Amino acid sequence: MSHRHFNGLTTAALFGLLGAVVLGASYLLFGRSLAALTIGLVLALAVNLGSWWFSDSVAIRAMRARPVTEAEQPGMYRIVRELWARAGRPMPALYVSPTAAPNAFATGRSPEHAAVCCTEGILQLLDERELRGVLGHEFMHVYNRDILTSSVAAALSSVITYLAYGAMLFGGGNDRENRGGGVGALLLLVLGPIAAGVVQLAISRTREYDADEDGAALTGDPIALASALRKLEAGTQRYPLAPEPQLRSTSHLMIANPFRAQDVGRLFSTHPPMRERIARLEAMAGAPLLH
Repeated sequence: MSHRHFNGLTTAALFGLLGAVVLGASYLLFGRSLAALTIGLVLALAVNLGSWWFSDSVAIRAMRARPVTEAEQPGMYRIVRELWARAGRPMPALYVSPTAAPNAFATGRSPEHAAVCCTEGILQLLDERELRGVLGHEFMHVYNRDILTSSVAAALSSVITYLAYGAMLFGGGNDRENRGGGVGALLLLVLGPIAAGVVQLAISRTREYDADEDGAALTGDPIALASALRKLEAGTQRYPLAPEPQLRSTSHLMIANPFRAQDVGRLFSTHPPMRERIARLEAMAGAPLLH
């Protein structure tokens, strides 16, 4: 099964899981009634629709990125136009973020409504061959509809966390039912955010490996992407982003973890270790990367 089709099934499963969680939490919050399920259904639909429709703007705003013209970034335009033309897709909107932290990400609700953003740091750090490898990686995120998958996964994590606290504060039911509702609310509070986080991390790590592999196949140059990742590992540690809430919620979109190692533990990182990603790309090329 192709990564694109697998991600489509994953997205559908996440939509269903998110809806089920919201319905279940509403059952605890508002009582065991048809009205409770109706409220939960409306919340589930609203969150799913919002996470899909606005996925292209949240990360752009968080990184304070601005749209750029071809005259400003001819190399970026040339590479993106070539890669998108191969798949017969329209040109995405291109943005540059005014930050020294070297990174890049793609976002958007579909390949036809995509945006690609590079930081000023990555444009200064990489040569054109390496940048092509990075943009090939980002193209495959868009083509495989990873952005939708990750957006729904992030929404799932946030909704479960907020509903868990809501369940503890406003657990519904009459006095006889409060005891059972309280136990369910407590379980939701403790286990809900953990389960949601594990699902989000697993999806994020898998999609990074897939985008590395597919992007390297698209450009035919896995060593270029491996070289770029090596530079990005050092660059993001030298110029890390502050782990602010709005950046934490969008960091999973970026090609490299933008935070310091001590700011996010390996177990809870949305990105697989760079060493493992580089090793996989070197294996694809059939030769080690020279140091």
